[in-house]
Amino acid sequence: MNEVKTKNYRMSINGEWIGEGLDLLEVVNPANGQIVGTVPNGGEREAAQAIEAAHHAFLTWSQTTAYERAGYLKRLHQLMLDNQEELAQLMTMEMGKPINESRGEVNYAASFIEWFAEEGKRVYGETIPSHAGSKRLQVWKKPVGVVAAITPWNFPAAMLTRKIGPALAAGCTVIMKPSGESPLSAVKLMELCEEAGFPKGVVNLVTGSSSKIAKAIMDDARVRKITFTGSTEVGKILIRQSAEQVKRLSLELGGHAPLIVLDDANVDLAVKGVMASKFRNAGQTCICANRIYVQAGIYNDFVEKFAEAVKKLQVGNGASEEVDIGPLINQAGLDKVNHHVQDALSKGAAVVTGGEPITKDGGVFFAPTVIKDVDQSMVVMQEETFGPVAPVQKIASEAEAVKLANDTPYGLAAYVFTENVARGTRVIEQLNFGIVGWNDGAPSAAQVPFGGMKESGIGREGGHEGIDAFVESQYVSIGME
Repeated sequence: MNEVKTKNYRMSINGEWIGEGLDLLEVVNPANGQIVGTVPNGGEREAAQAIEAAHHAFLTWSQTTAYERAGYLKRLHQLMLDNQEELAQLMTMEMGKPINESRGEVNYAASFIEWFAEEGKRVYGETIPSHAGSKRLQVWKKPVGVVAAITPWNFPAAMLTRKIGPALAAGCTVIMKPSGESPLSAVKLMELCEEAGFPKGVVNLVTGSSSKIAKAIMDDARVRKITFTGSTEVGKILIRQSAEQVKRLSLELGGHAPLIVLDDANVDLAVKGVMASKFRNAGQTCICANRIYVQAGIYNDFVEKFAEAVKKLQVGNGASEEVDIGPLINQAGLDKVNHHVQDALSKGAAVVTGGEPITKDGGVFFAPTVIKDVDQSMVVMQEETFGPVAPVQKIASEAEAVKLANDTPYGLAAYVFTENVARGTRVIEQLNFGIVGWNDGAPSAAQVPFGGMKESGIGREGGHEGIDAFVESQYVSIGME
């Protein structure tokens, strides 16, 4: 793997790379504690500059055709593929994801740009039959305006493209605000946007203080749309702040995904599905399986085969091609994971494999872990762990599985393993989750709607629904007399 040179990165507003004179935020590789770059610690002033640039650019960008906008997006898509390795290396350095997963994320991120390049051409209006011969009734579609995209650290490329792709395709201009823990992927994406030829101000990047930048965004009426991925707690704050100006919101928030394995399931397929879901990005994904419910008839067989698969996972610096599990993002993340495990053990659960932090090269690692004999009293079954810990609880029936799965304020993703079509249909119809994988541990794709029910969010990203959030319907009644 070729090394990417460490440097002081900048933010980009209105086609200018700025940040000189500002304090710097250090970006730390959690695999070894080394500083891999810095970004400017921007605040309200820089956010205001970005808003002004995006507002000005919207006046012309919104008047371009869907085909013109698709051309820019297609160029960006190709540039992302051409620069896949550099993007992947940056991602692995800044947040620890294994390099093979990072390469996969770049492809996944690029797929949203490609999808929405075409989907922008399918934003259709309507002609409605009139109640009067002297009138013609139509519905026009218009871009909502300036969009602020606020993204988390765990998928630093895909969470951005899933937001800016539909926004740009719809005719909106955007302000990108990446996480301070993994902003380097966003900087590279901004460079590629410029290389793709987007006009000045159409795409802007602001790095720095989340609270100060968010305040400027929420206070400025020119920002008409917020699209955010992050915690439910922060999402609720944004909902309250948006009320003052009735800003439009898309929120992809926390999850606590159940995975149900019924006694007629293919156990080997179920193990494969859990491995794909649970341990991607060291369990630091919003849709990974957090609670595993296995019916009593196959419980022991499942736990044994699952643990054997987990024992084969290699932990280490994600820069290595052989590594399956990289570091957690920081010490606080590791402490939370360890607390969940220790709480379960104190209440009667047993570790089948793993269960401990790993001291390795100055990084923040936790062993891939399987815990059996868990119950609902344990924190690990009540709160999202965000780490490589898989708690397995024995259940008696599908009715119990549904009841336990739905016993959460969250409703992002769920998984069901059963070979019986009628049974699978019956169970899924009762699950209150926006995404369900049936005999599938990796359901995400650019062409499908992604989002949750209950406290897991508002709206959907991806698919044809993904662009709806960035357009307004304008009804036009035309008098013909």
